[in-house]
Amino acid sequence: MKIDNSPARGMRDLLPADVAVRDHVLESISAVYRRFGYQRIETPALEHIDRLSSGEGGDNEKLIFEVLRRGLPPEVPAGTPLRELVDLGLRYDLTVPLTRFYGNNHASLPMPFRSLQVGPVWRADRPQRGRYRQFYQCDIDMIGEPSVLAEAELIEATTEALAAIGLTGLIVRLSDRRFLAALAADCGVPADRQDAFFITVDKLDKIGWAGVRAELLESGFDAAQVDAAEKKIQGLIGVPADELADALTRSVPTLAPEVVADLSATAASLERLAAERPLDWQFDPTLVRGMGYYTGHVFEIIHPEMSGSVAGGGRYDKLIGRSLGHDVPACGFSIGFERIVDLLSREQPRDAIAVLVEADVPVPDAVAVARETREQAGPGRVVETVRRSGKFGAQLKRLEAAGCTGFVLVRSEDGAIVRGELRALGGDQGA
Repeated sequence: MKIDNSPARGMRDLLPADVAVRDHVLESISAVYRRFGYQRIETPALEHIDRLSSGEGGDNEKLIFEVLRRGLPPEVPAGTPLRELVDLGLRYDLTVPLTRFYGNNHASLPMPFRSLQVGPVWRADRPQRGRYRQFYQCDIDMIGEPSVLAEAELIEATTEALAAIGLTGLIVRLSDRRFLAALAADCGVPADRQDAFFITVDKLDKIGWAGVRAELLESGFDAAQVDAAEKKIQGLIGVPADELADALTRSVPTLAPEVVADLSATAASLERLAAERPLDWQFDPTLVRGMGYYTGHVFEIIHPEMSGSVAGGGRYDKLIGRSLGHDVPACGFSIGFERIVDLLSREQPRDAIAVLVEADVPVPDAVAVARETREQAGPGRVVETVRRSGKFGAQLKRLEAAGCTGFVLVRSEDGAIVRGELRALGGDQGA
């Protein structure tokens, strides 16, 4: 039987140059998050299927890679329900595993707990450009902080992390699920239809008001409900921070005062941050976020060169209670790792030194010279041993193409090992 050596559909191999970019992004982001006090944890790739399909993961629950139970016979009776055959699934995000992790380990964790997670997740999505079935996420979460201090810090840390890898022109979008629910209720949208209503409104930047209106009417919403929502939303777009509280109160009179206060505080924090950094922000009454577990603020960061967000998150005060038995305030931010990597240049300089060893140099001497060179080069610089082969000039060009910036030639002369001077690569190196 012929073996297919290609990766699984929607997954991919990564070349050294690809991994170099990803390492650069990960190291830069992690360094910033650590300065804010976030501590790295790890959770398993597999979670129990009941947890993954609890109804809080939105459309992602339709995309779970399910794992068959161990010990199943080669054949099962016809009509056997799938749930009887499956007990585990690959995680589709890092938030659901975090809530189980916290429930199991909260007694040994500080309060509030600042978590940093980086790892692969899997979704049985339709493979297409920029979308993969296996991809990485980078999440920070603050658990145990009930105030919008968590939101303000998460946004500041993430914008700083993105700036550290060279992303500019970032825009922070801010909204709140409590605000959305109050706005929908004021417009006469029943509570059980609010999610569907705002999932359509969330498409505003893609299909415009005409498209949103048409889709809402087709879904059975009254024209009066649609008109009222459009008027309120239009009146709240672009409101500055110092006017946001009054605008919210006028537009949505039933909105709870604590929601107005929370949004005002976060907006004021963003306004001050934007005054100190090249950063824009906006209150966006159409921002929904798809996950069903959000209970308060939701936010995204967008980049002018990307059609979607590069990072997003929000507050989920009810989710941890599923593991712990009582609610714990929590808020998180997830960076779209793959999107960011795609935005950056593929070329990352290695600054490597090649210790180029002639064939007659004994191995112990070759590794000894490389060790000495590595010590002299200092931490952070790559030194690798390479045997001489082929034409000298052609080999130097190959080394340069592989990211080497210099070389040391090592040869044997009258029984003695001769180590040449460090020479830069580039240009005509001779024959």
